[in-house]
Amino acid sequence: MRQCRHREYWPHSTHRMRVSFSSMIRVGDGSESIEVGAESVAELIQALLLRYPDLQEHLDRGVAVSINGQIFRDDWTVTIPNDAEVYLIPRIEGG
Repeated sequence: MRQCRHREYWPHSTHRMRVSFSSMIRVGDGSESIEVGAESVAELIQALLLRYPDLQEHLDRGVAVSINGQIFRDDWTVTIPNDAEVYLIPRIEGG
């Protein structure tokens, strides 16, 4: 994925976290994790898309967000605690 050249891609959030990516999801130079500022899952996704627009194809296929071990698939209003352990993983289909 190419990195966005805009300098203002992080929200001005006081919540900082390291976001790790599943081996099936890589951004930019292929980093396994990056630092992000966001207060909710929606802000996290927005910040990631602004920095890595090609992430959209992964979102279109479906992703889930793990916050401190709890997986969220559909509720992007969830607040992310400061210094949370956050993983972006492919969404697993099934019931």
